[in-house]
Amino acid sequence: MALRRIFSRWLWPAAFVLPLWLLIGWGISDAGGWAFLWVLFMALPSVLVAQVAFTLLNRARPSVRRSGAVSWLDVAGFGTWHVLTIVVGFFDEGWFGLTLTAAIASALAVLWLQLWQLWREVSPSRLLRDATADAQRTLREEGRHGASWPAGASAQRHPVIVLREDDRPDR
Repeated sequence: MALRRIFSRWLWPAAFVLPLWLLIGWGISDAGGWAFLWVLFMALPSVLVAQVAFTLLNRARPSVRRSGAVSWLDVAGFGTWHVLTIVVGFFDEGWFGLTLTAAIASALAVLWLQLWQLWREVSPSRLLRDATADAQRTLREEGRHGASWPAGASAQRHPVIVLREDDRPDR
């Protein structure tokens, strides 16, 4: 649980650290002018926007908000994408195309993973099931489940006062 919470806290800083690493990696590797333009106009914005969008999708899930921790699937998905993004930042000529393709594929996989988990947690059938489970639990706690009322018992535990307009005194 601690690792998943740490990873959950890392998602916001990663939106800025990963694009910054791509810029720093370009400077260290001396990749050239075209690579600089690619980093500046393609890599930085796409990694920043994607990471922010993935983090917002992740935070939209009730389980993440409740526990403050991401799932193990999130750790695997985000971890793979982050590692591949870091490897792309080394700008190794022999591996650049392969690592870039793998990083893009893993970003698409993270998007699918976030949408799938969000749908699974907030789908209408899940919400209905959770709501009915809460109602059943409340009824059981109050001792009013099903048709098991004692003979002569009222369906209401508290008095109900009904006011009609003709019962009110005139002012």
